[in-house]
Order: sequence, then structure tokens, then C-alpha cells
Amino acid sequence: MKVGLIGQGGHSRVIKDIFLAAKGIEIIAYFDDRFEEEFIQSGVFYGPISAISSFVSTQQDMKFVIAIGNNHIRKKIAERLELSEERYAIAIHPSAIISNSAKVGFGTVVMPYAVINANTIIGNHSIINTGSVVEHDNKINAFSHISPNVTLTGGVEVEEGVHIGAGATVIPNKKIGGWTTVGAGATVIHDLPANCRAVGIPAKVKINETIGGGTA
Repeated sequence: MKVGLIGQGGHSRVIKDIFLAAKGIEIIAYFDDRFEEEFIQSGVFYGPISAISSFVSTQQDMKFVIAIGNNHIRKKIAERLELSEERYAIAIHPSAIISNSAKVGFGTVVMPYAVINANTIIGNHSIINTGSVVEHDNKINAFSHISPNVTLTGGVEVEEGVHIGAGATVIPNKKIGGWTTVGAGATVIHDLPANCRAVGIPAKVKINETIGGGTA
């Protein structure tokens, strides 16, 4: 399979390593608006995001991954490109453990040593980061980011665009509203509303704080 990565920062480098660890996958292009001009280096294409249109029309079997950690930016790029979901690859590191009954959406990335257990649903363009544990019957909606060493216990629902910071824990059957950020190391024991930031043990919503890109 031929793949193009959209974005060339640190998150992109990790996804590159995932594909290098897999078999039969070749990264043939990087797209990032930091590139003002198109060029080829060591047989790999580099160019702005606008160059994707030519690859879509000429490389029918090529797939893409939006290799950017920021949830808001990933969604904006997906909306800008308007590609069918089947044009996006799913990147799963060989060391990840995923139940046969779990479903992983298009464009989603599952990092090394992550665990996704029975009947869990992961939406499109999400990130399940290194060493995170997503237990049974979770529902994680699109454009979410589950950071390294997060533990989501059974029956948790994560709405669109949520960012859960490194090492956080969510107890069973809790719901986290869309585009909320849970701070690193927090323990969520209550449902959380949308568009807020929650930190601490137990996690509490910080009042009068505007949510930005979410880098907890």
C-alpha cells in the first residue's frame, strides 16, 4: 500500500515509524504547507497540502493519514480535503493489542503497546497513543486524542474532539463532552460537559477557561 502523510512534525515521525514496522507499506509523499514548492528527495515527494489533489486523481490506490496531533487542525484539514473516508489509511503498530470485536475508524492511529478491548468503537481520525488502555464497550468519537498511558475503563463515551492528557484515568460509564480537554494525570469520576477543561484528582472543571487546541 502506498501512503501519503499530511503534516511533518513530531506526530508524523511517530506514524512514519508505525508504517516502517508494518509490512507492505510505502510512504511516497509528505504534504505540509511549510513546503512552498514541490520537490522530490530520495524518491519521496514533498509539497503543500494543495498538491494532494493531483495524487488523488493519479494514484487511485494511494491512502492518506492526517499526521497532526492537534484535534482541531486534523478536523479542519479533513473538511478542507473532502476525501472519502476510504482514502484514509488506518495506522496500527504491530505491538498494539486490539480485540477482534473492536472497530477502528479510517484515518485513526494506534500507537505502540496500546490496548483496545472488546466491543469498543474508535471513530475516524482519532489517536490512541502509546501504552494507553481503552477497555471494553468504550465509544470514542472522531478527532479525539487519547494520550500516552491513559486508562479508559469500561463503558466510557468520549465525544468528538476530546483530548485526554497523559496518564489520566476515566472510571466506568462516564461521558466526556465534545472538544473537552482532560488534564494530564486527572481522574474523571463524573460526566464532563462539552468545551471545558478538567484537571485534578478527582477531575474538576476549570471555570472561565477558554479551550484552544488542547495539548494536555
